[in-house]
Amino acid sequence: MGRSAAAAPADPRGESHYHCESCGADLRFAPGQTRLVCDHCGHVQDIPSATGRGEARLRELPLDDALTRELPAQEMEEHRTVSCPNCGASIELQNGEHATECPFCATPVVVDTGTTRLIKPQGVLPFQLTEEQARAALSKWLGSLWFAPNGLSQYARKGRRMTGIYAPFWTFDAATRTRYSGQRGDAYYVTRTVQTDKGPRTEQVRRIRWTPVSGQVARDFDDVVIYAARSLSPEYVQALRPWDLTALEPYRRDYLAGFTAEGYTVQLQEGHHAAQAEMIRVIQTDIRRDIGGDEQRIGAMDPQFSAETFKHILLPIWTAAYKFRGRSYRFVVNAQTGRVRGDRPWSAWKIALAVIAALIVAGVFFYLKGR
Repeated sequence: MGRSAAAAPADPRGESHYHCESCGADLRFAPGQTRLVCDHCGHVQDIPSATGRGEARLRELPLDDALTRELPAQEMEEHRTVSCPNCGASIELQNGEHATECPFCATPVVVDTGTTRLIKPQGVLPFQLTEEQARAALSKWLGSLWFAPNGLSQYARKGRRMTGIYAPFWTFDAATRTRYSGQRGDAYYVTRTVQTDKGPRTEQVRRIRWTPVSGQVARDFDDVVIYAARSLSPEYVQALRPWDLTALEPYRRDYLAGFTAEGYTVQLQEGHHAAQAEMIRVIQTDIRRDIGGDEQRIGAMDPQFSAETFKHILLPIWTAAYKFRGRSYRFVVNAQTGRVRGDRPWSAWKIALAVIAALIVAGVFFYLKGR
C-alpha cells in the first residue's frame, strides 16, 4: 500500500497540487479507490482517511446565514474560472492554466474571468467509474439506439478522450407545516334512460358530491437536490438521477486531483426557490392524500418552512463532446451509476431503408390479400 499523499501548500487562489513522492509529477484521483496515482511512474499514494477527525464531517449550513451573507470566512474559498461563451459553463482553472476546452460542448475557452469568491463545497461524491468504464457505458447506449449512425458509435469506441468533471449541486433540508382548505369529491352514480336506434337504454352516470374540507399536513425534507449550473439542460440532469448521497465524503481537494470542477452559476437564493417549488409539489400530494375521497380540489394552502439548512456538493460526471460529420454531439455519464444521456443522433439512410422495407412488407401483404 502506498504512503499517504501530502499536498503542497495551497496558493492564494485556493488551488492545491499533489505531487508524486517518487518523481514529482502531478497525481490524480483513482476512481473507485481512495488513492492518488501518478500516470508518469505509476506510484500510488493514499488519501488520508477522514475517520476519527471530528472536523471532517458533512455539515449542513444555516440557510438564513448564507442568504444574508453571514457565513464564516472558512466556508468560502477563491476560484479562478473561465466562462464558456457557447453553453455558459463556469470552469475552474487549475495548475496555472489560462485556457481550456469546455467539457460540455468542446468550445475552446481562453478568457480568464479572474477569481470568484464562492461557498466552499461541504461534500464530494468521488468518481466510481473509470474513463474506460464510462466509455463502455456510452458505447453500449449508442449501440442500443435505433437509427443511430454506425460511424458515431465506432467513433466513440476508438478511445476518444472523455472528461471527468465535478458538477455543482445544492441540497436543501426543511421542516414544513401546511394549513389548507379545499373540497373533497365523493363519487356516486345515477341511472338515466337514453334513446338509441334500438330503443331506450339505461346507463349509469358518474357524479361528484363536493364537501368543504380543511386541515394541516407536515413533512420533513432531507437533501432536495438542485443542479447549481446551467450547462446541462433539465432533461439531462433528470436522466442522470438518482444519486446515492450516502456515499458523499467530506470535501477534500484530493478527490479533485486530475479532474475538472464546474463552478456554480445558479446562486443559492435561486436554488432555494427551486427547492421550495419541488417541496410544494410534494406537499400538494400530501394534501390530496389527506383530503381523501375520489377527487380533490385544493383551494388554498399556506406552507411554513423552518429549520432550513443547505449544503454545496460536487457530483461526478464523465462528459464527451464529439464532432461527427460536421455536427457536435454531447453525452454525459453518471460516474457513480453509469446512467447515460446524450444528443439523439439519427441516420438518414437507416431511416430510408426502414421506410422502404415497410413499404415492401405492406405491398406483399396487400398483394396476398387481393389474390
